[in-house]
Amino acid sequence: MRRRALLSLAPLPLLAAVPSFAREQAVNLSGHFGDFEGTFVLYDQAKECQLVHNVTRSRERFSPCSTFKIPNSLIGLETGVIVDENFVLPWNGTQYSFESWNKDHTLATAIRDSVVWYYQELARRVGEKRMREWLDHIGYGNRDISGGIDRFWLGSTLRISAREELDFLRRLQSDDLPFSKRSMEIVRRIMIQEETFWDAYGEKAPGSEKVKGKVRSVLRGKTGSHMEDGKWALGWFVGWVEREDSPVFFAANISGADGASGMTARKMALGILKEMGYW
Repeated sequence: MRRRALLSLAPLPLLAAVPSFAREQAVNLSGHFGDFEGTFVLYDQAKECQLVHNVTRSRERFSPCSTFKIPNSLIGLETGVIVDENFVLPWNGTQYSFESWNKDHTLATAIRDSVVWYYQELARRVGEKRMREWLDHIGYGNRDISGGIDRFWLGSTLRISAREELDFLRRLQSDDLPFSKRSMEIVRRIMIQEETFWDAYGEKAPGSEKVKGKVRSVLRGKTGSHMEDGKWALGWFVGWVEREDSPVFFAANISGADGASGMTARKMALGILKEMGYW
C-alpha cells in the first residue's frame, strides 16, 4: 500500500478569504434564511468579487460536522490509509437510524451518504499524530482535535468559519493544497453532486451528452449537520459550481432551535445560487 510521509514543514498560512485584488460586498439574503440565523459567503472567481450575508457570522467558527469529510478524505488518501475512492470498509453490524449506513461502504459512497462510521474508522487509522500534523500543515480552522480522534469534528473541539471553509475549497479546486494532485483529483471527483447542461441562451438544456451550444455545469459540495437534544441545531453546505471553467465558491451555515440540518442549508444555498444565476 502506498504511503506518503508528511514532511516536517511549518504550517501553511491560510490564504486571505478574499484575494487582495477582489471586491467584497455585504448583501442581505434574509429572505432565504427564514427563522434561522446564518451566513452565506460566495466568491465569483471570474468577477473577482465576494458577496457576504451576515459579515460578523461569516468570521465566527463552528463545528465543521460532516464537511470535515473533505479534508478527512484527503488525509486518508495521502497517508495511504485508503487507496482510492473504491476502498471498502466493512460495516460492523451496528444498526444506525440512517438505513444507508447499514452496509459496507467505499470512500465514494461514504461521502455521498455522509456515513459517519466510515470516516470515524478512517480517522482512527490515520491516528492522532498524523491527523494533528496535517491539520496544522493545511491550517484548517482552529486545528483542535482534542475532542477525540473519532469525534473532534462532530460538534466538538474543531471549529472553522464559513470564510475559512470557502478558502479551503478554493485551494482544493486550484491544486493549492499540500496534497498530491492524485488525492485532490479523487476528492474533487467524489464531491460531485449534480451535473447540468445549459444551452447557448443560458437555459437548462435536456440530455446529458455534450453537443454544440451546450455548456456543462458541475456542482461539487458537502453538507454537514449537528444535532442537540434530538433536534437539528447546526447545518452546513459548502462547495463550488464550475461553469465554463469559471468556478464560483460558496459556504453557508445555519443554526436554530430545530430543523437546522445540512439538507436545509443545502436547499437554501441552492436557492440563493439559482436566484443569482449560478445554478
